[in-house]
Amino acid sequence: MVHHQADAPDDPVGSCAYFSRLIGSDPDLVLHGGGNSSVKAPWSDITGRIREAIFVKGSGWDMGSLEVDGLTALSLSRLRELLELDELSDVDMMRELAASKFDPGAPNPSVETLLHAFLPYPAVQHSHADVIVTLTNLASPDALVREVYGDDVVVIPYVMPGFDLAREVRSTWSEQAHEGTLGMVLCNHGLFTFGEDSETAYRRHSDLIERAVAWLDREAPVAPPVGSELPEVLLTDLARLRCHLSRVAGEPMVVSRHTDPTVSAFLARPDLASLAGQGPLTPDHVIRTKRIPMIGSTVEVVEAYAEAYRQYVEQHRERASTELTEIDPAPRVVLDPELGMLTVGRTATDARVASDIYHHTIPVLCRAEDHLGGYQALPDHELFDVEYWDLEQAKLRRGGPAPDLTGSVAVVTGAASGIGRACAEELLQRGAAVVGVDRAAEVVTVGEGDAWLGVEADVTDSEAVGRAVRSAVEHFGGIDIVVVAAGIFGPSTSLDTLTSEEWRRVMAVNVDSVQILFGLVGPLLALSPIGGRVAVVGSKNVPAPGQGAAAYSASKAALQQLCRVAALEWAADGVRINVVHPDAVFDTGLWNDELIAERAAQYGLTPDEYRRRNLLSAEITSRLVARSTVALCTD
Repeated sequence: MVHHQADAPDDPVGSCAYFSRLIGSDPDLVLHGGGNSSVKAPWSDITGRIREAIFVKGSGWDMGSLEVDGLTALSLSRLRELLELDELSDVDMMRELAASKFDPGAPNPSVETLLHAFLPYPAVQHSHADVIVTLTNLASPDALVREVYGDDVVVIPYVMPGFDLAREVRSTWSEQAHEGTLGMVLCNHGLFTFGEDSETAYRRHSDLIERAVAWLDREAPVAPPVGSELPEVLLTDLARLRCHLSRVAGEPMVVSRHTDPTVSAFLARPDLASLAGQGPLTPDHVIRTKRIPMIGSTVEVVEAYAEAYRQYVEQHRERASTELTEIDPAPRVVLDPELGMLTVGRTATDARVASDIYHHTIPVLCRAEDHLGGYQALPDHELFDVEYWDLEQAKLRRGGPAPDLTGSVAVVTGAASGIGRACAEELLQRGAAVVGVDRAAEVVTVGEGDAWLGVEADVTDSEAVGRAVRSAVEHFGGIDIVVVAAGIFGPSTSLDTLTSEEWRRVMAVNVDSVQILFGLVGPLLALSPIGGRVAVVGSKNVPAPGQGAAAYSASKAALQQLCRVAALEWAADGVRINVVHPDAVFDTGLWNDELIAERAAQYGLTPDEYRRRNLLSAEITSRLVARSTVALCTD
């Protein structure tokens, strides 16, 4: 853990945010929205009246990026009144918490707000530290926690977060807590620490984590994983698995492959199936990873996993307190000795989150199983209660429709500029995961986030294009959409001065490279769960060539014929291909001011008139062409 920095704010709310970020920046403590924090401090309302308040991390804020605006101020006296109730449903609790906010526009507070309100300390910090769940996902966690910490911590058996957990802590606090209490361990959940200020709570958190690390290193030492990167596999095997997973999910899914030594060593374990089938580190992980991974990758295994999930839901359906909105039965983690670990999600971010969580899960599983008497997760019904929690179900019901290309995977050539870049941006906006290919280094930064992968490659280099296609499938699971936008104009010159070298260069980029790409992506498009879609940027020069553009015009005409043959060959696999023939799109790399002036003079026009030489006198942009091109890749 990072230790105290000199620039910590003096005010209690700013200090809470600061030390929360220190905890949240460590993935061994907090992953993807886990953990929370609070501080009790005065609130001054608009009349100048000072109110007793608690500032709690708000929903939607990560600990690692928490700012003061992400700490919601609530009436502490009202929360203490709620703690006096005998029962309170989760839905009613969240409504009451929302009503207790001093600022109605502030984010809704953590579901553990009432627990923070009860704890008799000004500052509280909470994490889901890996070492704590290592100590508590065992048959007798209480005894082991006591061995590590003595009576320095309060130990609470697992209770689902919310009102019931707050009441459980309240009823047992006086039995265990004393003046020297430093923290509280929630079994199968995490660590709370507290103090007179957030720095004290943070330092206690750091000290307790370090004590657990030292104990585990001494009593249950583990060596680094002995393994190597798994070898490459057939891309069609990955695409076929993604197709099966998407079919049982009922919508296209992104699938990311992981082959690092930690994964390969885990996959080599003889007890892989039984150990991986134990369950998640903490119940909230079930929302991201499902209860257990799928072992294997055949269509029969996929169908069996989906059926087992449906039976699990049916078995526990009566535990849901509201009408149940079923989650799709597809796995979110797949473990296969040859393919590696595959993480699955509706988006690239969902797949990455599942990967992050399971990469932290593997070492805990192995250490507990090999050195601490055996890993033991919570029973299925406890996990079901979190997976189908009223609050999570409400999120599903509130969620609007996803963008129309969510879950699909696209490859765009010429993606660093012009029409190619505009197509890539349009695809990202419509929800696709996109791999952009271009010889320009700028392609890496065209997009950002998990859904973008920029690959610097010359489209005329078959090996480089092959590597780009492999990257697309390894990152996202397959290919559904291909947009061919890479192209060059070449020299503007008459036939008698056109050299064979210039002719070949234009042909290589505009036609030969597409033949290379089509040969690689055809078998993958045939395995698309939505049916492969290809859109090729041609040119109006195909039906209406211009003087001085022999190589460009001929290459674009040949490209159209290549696309017609692809349409004939791919139709049986449900793959469609269309060609867009733009004209006079001047914000691309094919044009510059000198060339525009030269062409305008040939027609007796000014450059501005030449830019708008269409019936509507409108200037056509790359963005407009991209909208038409991408529309051909949708339903």
